[in-house]
Parts: sequence; structure tokens; C-alpha cells
Amino acid sequence: MEGDTFSGLGNGTQIDGKVFQTFQKSFVQVQNILDQNRLLINEINQNHESKIPDNLSRNVGLIRELNNNIRRVVDLYADLSCSFTKSVDASSEGDSSGALRPDGKPPTNKRSKPL
Repeated sequence: MEGDTFSGLGNGTQIDGKVFQTFQKSFVQVQNILDQNRLLINEINQNHESKIPDNLSRNVGLIRELNNNIRRVVDLYADLSCSFTKSVDASSEGDSSGALRPDGKPPTNKRSKPL
């Protein structure tokens, strides 16, 4: 898979197979944490509904675990966002034609005014 490129971003941008694997791994980690959170929330709800003092005390630890999991998901998404931005920037730099303006400077993104 390494060396392969994928062009499913909708704008013609291709991403390297290694980058794709990294994204996929991160999304699997996020999904696993979210699945665990669903189980924690179910247990928290059951404990709350039972109104048994020991179960209610146990919820304190479960809620802490849930909060830590949410932080991990946020961190994973932040890392994914940075990685994605870097990979798109790198691929767009590789796609530039290197053409220069007549004055020898690189082209700007500004539109010229119509005459």
C-alpha cells in the first residue's frame, strides 16, 4: 500500500498510502473510544436509575473516565487535522508548476482588475 495514492478528496488532491494508513488508524482509535464511551454512558445511566449509593459513587469514576476519553478523542482529531493540513499542503506544493511571472517573481493569488 505504501507508495499508492488516493484521490478521493473531491478536488483532485492525492494523498500518499502511508498518510492514508495513518488517518485510517486514527479513525479506528476514535471509533473504539466512542464505542467505549457508549458503554460507559449506559452504565452511568443504569447506576443513576438504580439510586443505590454504591452505584452512584461508582459513577464518579466512570464520569472521570468518560471525560478523559473525550479529551483523547479531541486530541486525536486535532492531530488528524494537523496531519491532513500538512499532507494537503505538501501535495499542493508538489503540484505547483513553478511558473514565474514575466518579472521573474512567483505568481500571486490576486486577480488582476479587468480593464
